[in-house]
Amino acid sequence: MIQFPLTLTPRQEPAKSLRWVSPAIAIALTVVTGFILFWALGEDPVRALRTFFIAPLETMRGWTEVGVKMTPLLLCAVGLVVCFKANVWNIGAEGQLIMGAVAGGWMALQCDPSTGAWFVIPVMLASALGGALWGAVTALLRHRFHANEILVSLMLVFDSGALLPVILEGTRLHAGVLIAFIAAFGIWLLMDRMAMGFQFKVSGMAPLAARYAGYRPGILIWVSMLISGALAGLAGGIEAAGPLGQLTPTVSPGYGFAAIIVAFVGRLSPLGCIPAAFVMALFYLGGELAQSRLGLPSAITGVYQGLLLFFILACDVMIFYRLRWTGFTKAKGKEAAR
Repeated sequence: MIQFPLTLTPRQEPAKSLRWVSPAIAIALTVVTGFILFWALGEDPVRALRTFFIAPLETMRGWTEVGVKMTPLLLCAVGLVVCFKANVWNIGAEGQLIMGAVAGGWMALQCDPSTGAWFVIPVMLASALGGALWGAVTALLRHRFHANEILVSLMLVFDSGALLPVILEGTRLHAGVLIAFIAAFGIWLLMDRMAMGFQFKVSGMAPLAARYAGYRPGILIWVSMLISGALAGLAGGIEAAGPLGQLTPTVSPGYGFAAIIVAFVGRLSPLGCIPAAFVMALFYLGGELAQSRLGLPSAITGVYQGLLLFFILACDVMIFYRLRWTGFTKAKGKEAAR
């Protein structure tokens, strides 16, 4: 039997230069694969890629729409960064976003025509609290009963009048985008400039060392899930009080799940999540234009998201391994028997 001519060999040290280059390579590979995909579907690949990636940015309105879609993605992603750094795999940001929208919607129903614009503040606080409480369910089951937080948070996805001011007249760009950027900066301060962030990182990378240092993993699980849930819930409240202006069954087209990809493309860095959220928002907007102008199915956005996740994981392998050409050789001994 002929052996495959390429093998993966471990690097002596991780390639630090590839840490930030691999997302760019993954995005480029996603675009190239998209070119082939559009060609296979019988579409003009150049026209399709232009519609997907260039057309949304040709007008100011397009840029503002990207900002609108960036907001929930960025809020969910920076919250997930906290969890993932602490080795708490919260996969339920989508459910926390929805519960935040529900809680914010309930609070909005308490206002009347005489209520001032200030009432948007308790609506946002209620949204954050709703998401945090939904995240607390996962934290409780993980901490108290050692349940797998991946399964619990994923299962909780499916059980689950006051408007934000517009900051650019004539568009849907609202104040929520400013909240998202402030949240990203705040989480960066927490993770990179505060002792709590250091505890999250140590607990995630070396749990035994964290226990020896006196860190309490139970508290870190609770804090990370509450922060992540609150930010996802806030994203849900912002969606309901911002671009939608109402609570609908389709308040999220999957922002909570897409935020997982954003977190990894952003290298689990709160500030790195900003350009990653921009790219993912462009995927959403480009997918909508591809549907309306080219008649492509709505699933095209999900295909691009899946491709990006696949390529970012594949490229990340090269941080720890290098490809080595071994040539076409025949397997020997037991390997040949297999």
